[in-house]
Amino acid sequence: MILKLSFIIFFLNASSLAQTAEEIITKAENAIKGKTAKGFVSMTVKTPDYERTLKMENWWIGNEKALIVIKSPKKEAGNKTLKIGNEMWNYLRNTGTTIKIPPSMMLQSWNGSDFTNDDLVRESNLNEDYFIRLIGSEAVEGNNCWKIELTPKPDAPVVWGKLEYWVSKQEILPVRVNYYDENSKLVRHMLFSENKKFSGRIIPSRWMMINDLKKDHITSFILEDMAFDVVISDNIFSFRELERGD
Repeated sequence: MILKLSFIIFFLNASSLAQTAEEIITKAENAIKGKTAKGFVSMTVKTPDYERTLKMENWWIGNEKALIVIKSPKKEAGNKTLKIGNEMWNYLRNTGTTIKIPPSMMLQSWNGSDFTNDDLVRESNLNEDYFIRLIGSEAVEGNNCWKIELTPKPDAPVVWGKLEYWVSKQEILPVRVNYYDENSKLVRHMLFSENKKFSGRIIPSRWMMINDLKKDHITSFILEDMAFDVVISDNIFSFRELERGD
């Protein structure tokens, strides 16, 4: 009887922790995404050989639709990326051509960054695609954080073998995410910092992706101006808009 009671208590505690982990992830993800978002972002790619910065205007509807328009530098201004569901197209202004990204290219770099085409297309719903487990607490980048482990559910359309996700306890915001391959090798990690207020919500304004396989390869996103939960016309996410000259 005592053993049975102990098992029931353990099961309830484990279930509670799992549910708490899912709630934490949901709050952290919703805080930085919103139902819709639009704004201006700069992306700086640093390697041992060069450094380049792109200025972009972005429109997003949840995880389903996105349009990214490069505004500068001049030689790349007008290039666009359109995402609808799990499909993605690039428009090249100089040649006036639209290219659909095939599945074989999804893991290639997006615009020379440490983000991949798959990052833009998948934008997976973590609660749907991963088993989520709260595994402890740690201090990360000066923040007292929950440490959460995410492992893929069977047949989930994800490329990572495991994620480790740290969420600040005070703000319920992401602080760090580790990305592992199927062999549990750390491929890259992302750091979130410099919290600022946009549309009445405080979120990290710097998202820095660090490549753990290529030394000194770093991509930083800086949110310069963002509006969340705003009305965005569906016409934005069309081929007419994609191929419209600016």
